[in-house]
Formats: sequence, C-alpha cells, structure tokens
Amino acid sequence: MNKKSKKTVTPANVLVYICLLLLAVIIIIPVVWVFVASVKQNSEFYGNPWTLPETLYIQNFADAWQKASMGSYMLNSVVVTALGIALLIIIALPAAYVLSRFKFPTGKFWNILFMAGLFINVSYIVVPIFLMLNNWDRGIREITGNTFFLNNLFILALVYTSTSLPFTIYLLSGYFRTLARDYEEAAYVDGAGYFTTMTKIMFPMAKPSIVTIILFNFLAFWNGYIISMTLLPKPELKTLPVGLMNLMAAQKSAVEYGQMYAGLVIVMLPTLILYICVQKKLTQGMTLGGLKG
Repeated sequence: MNKKSKKTVTPANVLVYICLLLLAVIIIIPVVWVFVASVKQNSEFYGNPWTLPETLYIQNFADAWQKASMGSYMLNSVVVTALGIALLIIIALPAAYVLSRFKFPTGKFWNILFMAGLFINVSYIVVPIFLMLNNWDRGIREITGNTFFLNNLFILALVYTSTSLPFTIYLLSGYFRTLARDYEEAAYVDGAGYFTTMTKIMFPMAKPSIVTIILFNFLAFWNGYIISMTLLPKPELKTLPVGLMNLMAAQKSAVEYGQMYAGLVIVMLPTLILYICVQKKLTQGMTLGGLKG
C-alpha cells in the first residue's frame, strides 16, 4: 500500500502563515471598525473607540443618503462606471483579440504602443486632459454659452476607458495567446466567419479574463477621485468618492462622525459585494492571463 505523504511543517512555512495572518488582521480590523462606527451615535465616539454600539443607529445611513446627497452621488458613479466598463469591453475585446491572433504590418507597432501606455500614470496627465477638454469647450461656450466636454458624465466615462485600455488589452491579449488555434480552425471549417468566430467561440472562452478586467476597472472607475473632481466641477454631478470627501470635511466640522462613516460604508459596500461574487473567476483569470513568450 502506498502511504499518503504528509506535509512537513517547516519554520519557513510557519513564518509565511504568521505573516499572512498578520496581513489579514491588518486589513480586516479597519474595515470592521468602519462598519461598527457607522452605526454608532455621536455621543459614543467620545469614549473608548473600540467599544461596540449600544444600539444599531441606522439613521446615520439615512442622513448620509439624503442630507449629504450620497444618493445622487452614487447614481452618478453608477452611470459613469457602467458606461466606462461597457465602452472598455466593446473596444478592448476586439482589439486584444486581433492583436494577439492575427499578423498584419502595423500589429507590432500597436502592441508596443499599448505596452508603453502601461507606464503612464493617469494622475500625471490630469491637467493636460483638463486643458485639452477646456480648449475644445471654448468654441461651444462662445456659441451656446454651455459646455460639452466638461461636466459631462459620458466624457468622464470615455476618459476612464481610454486610460484603462493599455492594461486591459495587455491582460486580454495574454489570455487569448494561451488559447489553441484549433478552436478557430474548427469554426472556419464549419463555415463561420472571422466575426462569428470571435464573438461566438473566442469571447465566451475568455470569460475568466473578462471578469478580471471588469473587476479591476470597476474598482478604478468607482474609486476614481482626481479625474472626476477635475472634469466635473458642478456639485450636482460629483461622483461618490468626491462626494464622500466633501461629506467628511463637512461632518468633521459638524461633529457628525456617524454620518461620515456611514458614507464611507456606502462607498465600500458595492466593491466588497462585487469582489465576493467574482473572487473565484478573478483568481482563474489572473492565473491564465499571463503573456507567453
């Protein structure tokens, strides 16, 4: 009989587990503390900050949602994020598929161009983007008195999409390169064209990688602050992170800490729920999405 091999516990393994445990505690404790603080009354913040609330004061969420306009800010964030992800998938999926599966004269140039885009931090180009859009709006302001490129949720979503294309195409191209060409050849033999093969055969096979890029870009778009604050000066068009910063500044001076933490929970909750729902697909997509030599 073959005896099952037992894993030996080494000091290195113990050290790794201890480090992972400490990292988990460091991450979990602040998140739990924010959730607990969001249901406390203001008087409870002046004692021991680690004490549990006497009652669940849900009114903090109602006040943050209504009085601090977090509801309208969330709607703006939902619109921008949904538009940005939809545009990104529509543009990046065909681009990544073509760049990874076909050879054409300018293919190498486009691959290098998108790879170079990985090294551009969007925070460094916020001012040039604002100046460019503001210059485009000058003629429109002279004719109509209104702006189009600034204070426009669709334009903000388009900026998010364009700045996320390099990483998205990089990840999707790596995934498509791992797929065997036998699937495409079988589809061509059955009479399918290039477009049908791409949409009906290859895109469904890339679902783990698509889930990965949706999650990563959802986090980036949902939590975007600098670009949103710069391109949406109107108060009623602010997205959730910008509205949260205004809420935190206002509630600190008004000593309404419960509302401030309730607003923070409103921002955090959608990302936590999305991550919990797609964590398995995320791991699979990251594992299979590496570039092959």
